[in-house]
Amino acid sequence: MNIQAIKGLVQPDRVHRAVYTDPALFELEMDRVFGRAWLILGHESQVRSPGDFFTTRMGREPVIVTRHTDGSVRVLVNRCAHRGARVCEAAAGTTAEFVCAYHGWTYGTDGRLAGLPLPDGYTRPAGESIGGGLTRVPRVDAYRGFLFASLAEHGPTLAEFLGPLRASFDDFVERAPDGEVEVAGGVFKHAYQGNWKLVLENHNDTVHPTFVHASSIWAARQEPMAAPGAYSEIGVRQMLQNGAPWEVWENTGLWVAGYGHSWMADYHDDSRLVAALEHPAFAEYRAALERRLGREGAARVLGELRWNSIVYPNGSFMSQFRQLRIVHPIAADRTVVYAYSFRLKGAPERMFRDTVAFANVVNGTASPVPDRDGTLRGRTGTSEVHIRNQLAAWLEYMTAES
Repeated sequence: MNIQAIKGLVQPDRVHRAVYTDPALFELEMDRVFGRAWLILGHESQVRSPGDFFTTRMGREPVIVTRHTDGSVRVLVNRCAHRGARVCEAAAGTTAEFVCAYHGWTYGTDGRLAGLPLPDGYTRPAGESIGGGLTRVPRVDAYRGFLFASLAEHGPTLAEFLGPLRASFDDFVERAPDGEVEVAGGVFKHAYQGNWKLVLENHNDTVHPTFVHASSIWAARQEPMAAPGAYSEIGVRQMLQNGAPWEVWENTGLWVAGYGHSWMADYHDDSRLVAALEHPAFAEYRAALERRLGREGAARVLGELRWNSIVYPNGSFMSQFRQLRIVHPIAADRTVVYAYSFRLKGAPERMFRDTVAFANVVNGTASPVPDRDGTLRGRTGTSEVHIRNQLAAWLEYMTAES
């Protein structure tokens, strides 16, 4: 499929269904989108100490994210240099070395070959070592503790890639009284029969809740509001918010930026959604935040109403309820989503329990207008500007010459 044919799939007023269904296009995406972009992998708290690791995927490439003895984070292709077997099958752990279960080739946490059985059986010119370490992903970087990597040797820096979206990560971390967040509570995984682009389009879509969530909205309206602080109140508030009148959705802020990123704001006001607002733990949390930022600084942080921030092409997160979702494409019609919950360091434990409780509950076209920091904003909150922005980025990745 040549570049001109691909360009013809995304037009100003329509998108060809092949973008979501064609297996050949999917294979090309794994090379041109997931093989070029910065991909969010997780958080530094998952590899806090030397030897800590977790395994994940970068498109089709299985990788190990590990903390080396020198303190650096390495991202290694999880494929033995000998016969191509997967070296590490564990989801996470701590180790001094990785040993391939097939022939025992052993690698350090930096990927270098550390040993193998019967080395004399591998002939090499005199004085030449066998070599053959695990392939290292060429570019690894982090922003505010969130880990990224790119399979492409060249391209924009992570700061350039994130652009104005960095403010969403800042909002996430600044909410912690100690100025640091950490992954906690395991990972929630779900799979769906559909293309990977659909879930990212859905996360900033404000029209669907009224219809898709109609039954839960109805049930919430029949349910007496639980006492403030009860975990059931979180679910009831969320479902009621999904049933907000069209005026609320139309006035929701929706911004897009380069590389397909987008975010919502002005929607989930704490006074309407956060169950902990009237709970003593929230007062304790706010006091802790004020000790670090002062009263005005804490009010500024808590007044930021960003919601779903899309890190195109493989992630989304929300700072108010401390969640990160990473999208793993499996096939043109098969996707797996990993959802991670975060603890705000220095906040009452109750805040984290609310995060987990919320995670258990949730898992019309218009023109854009120019806005601050080089972004565009949907003219209304029900705009599809974020979908068009994602498809524009998709087209750019897919048709770039190199």
